[in-house]
Amino acid sequence: MSYLTCLRGLASGRAYPADQPMNLDPVDGRPVVMELDLERLALEQPDAGWYRPQRRDMWRFGALLALDAGNPAEARHIVPLGEGATPQLDYRDWPAARSAQLELWVKEEGRAHPGFGANPTQSFKDRGMAMVVAQARRLGLRRLAVPTQGNAGDSLVRYALAGGLDVVVAMPEDTPLPILGSVAAAAHRHPDRVQLHLVGPTIREAGAFLKERFVPEGWFSVATFQEPGWRIEGKKTLGLELAEPREGSDRWSLPDAVVYPTGGGTGVLGMWKAWDELERLGLIDGRRPRMLCVQSASTQPLVQAFEAGAEDTQAVAAGQTLATGLNVPGGVGHFRVLQIIRESGGAALAVSERDMAAALQQVWRARRDWISPEGAACLAALPQLLDRGLLRPRERVVVVNTGSLEKYLPQLRHLL
Repeated sequence: MSYLTCLRGLASGRAYPADQPMNLDPVDGRPVVMELDLERLALEQPDAGWYRPQRRDMWRFGALLALDAGNPAEARHIVPLGEGATPQLDYRDWPAARSAQLELWVKEEGRAHPGFGANPTQSFKDRGMAMVVAQARRLGLRRLAVPTQGNAGDSLVRYALAGGLDVVVAMPEDTPLPILGSVAAAAHRHPDRVQLHLVGPTIREAGAFLKERFVPEGWFSVATFQEPGWRIEGKKTLGLELAEPREGSDRWSLPDAVVYPTGGGTGVLGMWKAWDELERLGLIDGRRPRMLCVQSASTQPLVQAFEAGAEDTQAVAAGQTLATGLNVPGGVGHFRVLQIIRESGGAALAVSERDMAAALQQVWRARRDWISPEGAACLAALPQLLDRGLLRPRERVVVVNTGSLEKYLPQLRHLL
């Protein structure tokens, strides 16, 4: 039985029916989230009875998600493709970590590792899109539209095709070729199911195109934050995995800091929601990791707003960056990202393209890891974070690598 009770406006607090296929909150044009009855969950499934660690995907968290894969009536909506349950790689030998005695781990969302789950499109976007397609199927929606910098479109196409849904994708022309090619190939093979439109230069223009042309024709927008909390609910599993008991322990715990490459910021909201819910279930206390949100110096709306003490971002001109997932000039959920950064004692900071490229190159030469440029940006930020006292010796720090270098190879091969 689902514990989903309603949708709730992030800023307004207004409640809406759980089965309403809405976009932004009509009160203020801001995102909504999915709300669960955690008191009933704790009563009916005490001692984390909902937790199924034997599953090697994100659905291991059962009824703590808005759809429970252990319930046949709900599981029929889910299209599991192995997403989530990804490893944390030991990076304590990384130079900045070793010199500062950091217990550094990289949450690997890109490459598959034996014994773990694996995101099918080698991107953390699979967590959100797995939930998007499951919820769309639950509500009987058949046509979905998404603007994307790349990975979200690739992911949605994979899940939509597996789930029997139609999809239209709009992305900039400079999307990395492996990603663009994957979506284009799907559109070629399934012209009745998949449409691809090249619109740019950023996700902002792609979103406006879909809103003007396809949404009036009945396509449901699942743009970042504009679906009713579905992507947040999927990305929540990333936060749950950072908290779940480590091998040989039955204690839920959190790292001291999370270094996260931040474009739209869905993952930040998802992780924070996960930890709030775990606290309400009595599995962790009120302490939270410092959220350290990394952007490219080429496009840094969050950094500018954070440093100015602003409550929300202002749209900036998009730059050129190796990390195309960070080339997001503004976001409707950024006000909440800024709140979370400040509540956690964290920061938003930018790294140069040169430092990002150097970190990516160093990871490949030293470890042969296929880290994404977004993940490399986070590693490049470590010296700056240490200099500013935002990371301290002997702390447990998790860097989130959101994808695989393989999806960027034509642009980045020269660095290898």
